[in-house]
Amino acid sequence: MLKSSMKMLIYAVVAGVVITLLTGLIGNTPEMGGQPLMGAVYFGYPFAWLEMMVVAPQYFPWVVRPLRLILDVVVWTVVVWVIIFVVSKVKKK
Repeated sequence: MLKSSMKMLIYAVVAGVVITLLTGLIGNTPEMGGQPLMGAVYFGYPFAWLEMMVVAPQYFPWVVRPLRLILDVVVWTVVVWVIIFVVSKVKKK
């Protein structure tokens, strides 16, 4: 029982990390009054954890927000774990 729970958790964490990295390809630029914010393009979902600065692109334009990245991994890990848990319970019936 403990081994299968640990296995489910490891799968969920790995899938959470993979999904988080894949959401780094999805634009998530917030809008104010129907217009996107100027100065940066944001990536990641549900939290924008990767920013590309467009105001001063001659410098390194990519900024990673570690706290948002960790929160994103946690959110996707929980989502995947719930899906795995529900599927395993349905299969047992």
